[in-house]
Amino acid sequence: MTDSAQIQIPTQMNAIEIAEPGGPEALKMTQRPVPQPGPGEVLVEVAAAGVNRPDVMQRQGAYAPPPGASDLPGLEMAGRIVACGDGVESFRIGDQVCALVTGGGYAEYCVAPAAQCLPIPKGFSLLEGAALPETFFTVWSNVFDRGGLEPGQKLLVHGGSSGIGTTAIQMVSALGGEVYVTAGSEEKCRFCEELGAKRAINYKSQDFVEAIKEETGKEGVDVVLDMVGGSYIPRNIDCLKPEGRLVFIAFLGGPKAEVNFGKVMMKRLTITGSTLRARDVTFKAAIAAALQSRVWPLLDQGRVKPVIHSRFPLAQASEAHALMESSTHIGKIMLDVRSES
Repeated sequence: MTDSAQIQIPTQMNAIEIAEPGGPEALKMTQRPVPQPGPGEVLVEVAAAGVNRPDVMQRQGAYAPPPGASDLPGLEMAGRIVACGDGVESFRIGDQVCALVTGGGYAEYCVAPAAQCLPIPKGFSLLEGAALPETFFTVWSNVFDRGGLEPGQKLLVHGGSSGIGTTAIQMVSALGGEVYVTAGSEEKCRFCEELGAKRAINYKSQDFVEAIKEETGKEGVDVVLDMVGGSYIPRNIDCLKPEGRLVFIAFLGGPKAEVNFGKVMMKRLTITGSTLRARDVTFKAAIAAALQSRVWPLLDQGRVKPVIHSRFPLAQASEAHALMESSTHIGKIMLDVRSES
């Protein structure tokens, strides 16, 4: 660790732990030792952290951290670097960064691989910066890398008003794509269209397959980004044009469905999916580099910005999780770890 003497770092910190698998009340404030950065890592004094669906799944006992990861929830955070491990050359103590992490974000201090850190965009608060990593890494990796979306092509995203959805709408639109989404209320649909979606479909009152056919002249879309699964799987296949790509990132409606693979063959479709948390640093570093090159200039210019629904003090993490589970929010739910964020 280099230059650590420049900043006074306590030995203990406040953090939110999962006392035992269960409901939002399972999240408890605790004291933990401040972690130490290893080679290639930085220690961040956390100002804010994002709340994401995988955090909820971990709290419920359905998504264990990968080996070697912190047991504390929290996959994204932002703050000030207060110590650097050996070999870190891309950042210095005092730099403000946001980072994708495998856990530990719900705490006053968090260790992150330097290669997974990105600078806070111009004009952004640390709270806004903390709202970026999880959804931006996920959308880039799955829509552009795995899904191969190119300028001029069409994307359908389920859960358009979620953090993933609001990120995909802005990022894809800014990079020359056309975005269609589903959402669960007229209010959410209006918001998505105002954000840049060409059409937002209320899945409670409309058949999204028919709506996509209507919007695209029966042609379909190039890529579907799905976090629902279940009964949506065969319907997603119906929404895709020939050579289309179906990309799964979650299965809120279940991982199983009956599928007519004759349609997959006739349309020459690609069905794929991924999880990001357990991938190695090299893989995530490549996504970080692509984001800094292609997307961070859009953030610096104010053309793309995270949609933040609400913020809670760290001690109210259980209330933040209850809101996440209600699905009444639009955009990101954040934890305010330090008041200056």
